[in-house]
Amino acid sequence: MTLLERLNNDDRFANGIGARLTEIDKGFARAELTVEERHLNGGGVCQGGVMYTLADLAFAAVANSGGILTLGISNTITFLQSAQLGDHLIAECKATFDHHKLPYCDIHISNQDGKLVCVMTGLAYRLNKDFGFDSLM
Repeated sequence: MTLLERLNNDDRFANGIGARLTEIDKGFARAELTVEERHLNGGGVCQGGVMYTLADLAFAAVANSGGILTLGISNTITFLQSAQLGDHLIAECKATFDHHKLPYCDIHISNQDGKLVCVMTGLAYRLNKDFGFDSLM
């Protein structure tokens, strides 16, 4: 099983909201989601937790791409503009600092027009536990 398949299948929360990884490479991952009615908050725009989950899925792919179980320990997210019903959101995560124990990543979420919707930073901790897969994709 590939890392892409493993995270798309086993991350039940991200899977449940419709977030899907579409690309993983060394130090990079992309996840996508189309905003549906179920993603809207009381103000009629995409709920922030949806965007956080999308960014976190891409972050998980980059952080775990070395085959060692790595869990997020700190994230900061900034919402720059609202995502609307029907928007196709694309989260792109890049490893900024691939420390052997504390990897750090930057994640940008843009809409289908390439407009930046939000940014997130993520810091993770690598456990002493194997996170096996056959290949990234």
